[in-house]
Amino acid sequence: MNDERKEWLSRSPDEALSKKLGIIAWVLTAVVLVLVGLMRRPELRIALPNGWSFAFLPPVHAVLNSLVAIALVVAVVAVKQGKIALHQKAIFAAMGLSVAFLLCYVAYHFTTEETRYAGTGAMRSVYFFLLITHVVLAGVSLPAILFTFIAGWTNRFAAHRRLSKWVFPMWLYVAVTGPICYLMLRPYYA
Repeated sequence: MNDERKEWLSRSPDEALSKKLGIIAWVLTAVVLVLVGLMRRPELRIALPNGWSFAFLPPVHAVLNSLVAIALVVAVVAVKQGKIALHQKAIFAAMGLSVAFLLCYVAYHFTTEETRYAGTGAMRSVYFFLLITHVVLAGVSLPAILFTFIAGWTNRFAAHRRLSKWVFPMWLYVAVTGPICYLMLRPYYA
């Protein structure tokens, strides 16, 4: 085991902080899920000032998700090589990019009419399969990502490893299918 990993694993777990952060994670999850549920309601749409538009945001969403996917792959490669500091930086990047995505996504959907997929045939089925699995896994992965992060942050490494084995592929799937769904929907944006 390399020195960086050994030093990191020697740290004592902070169970009290983990419990406090766990409460915050559940509150954040609830707030995000409520916001995502509310943003689809046309009567809650926020009118932007004349000349303003968030129509530029969908490709930004795709870029942010793509960058999250890259950061996640870097994080996994780094931890497998025992480069814990790089792993941490990559996870912080993935978390920050995900927060930026979420803020942009909510801003867009609270202010802009939803674009509907108009494709037909097999591609329609592919699009809706990807979209539905993307949305469901995004909702499920949010608290899982937060609790995996908290486990690592509070030195609960066994829990971090156990959670990350199933959270990583789920988060990566969400990060990759987001841009794919955008590219499939792109011809139908106004």
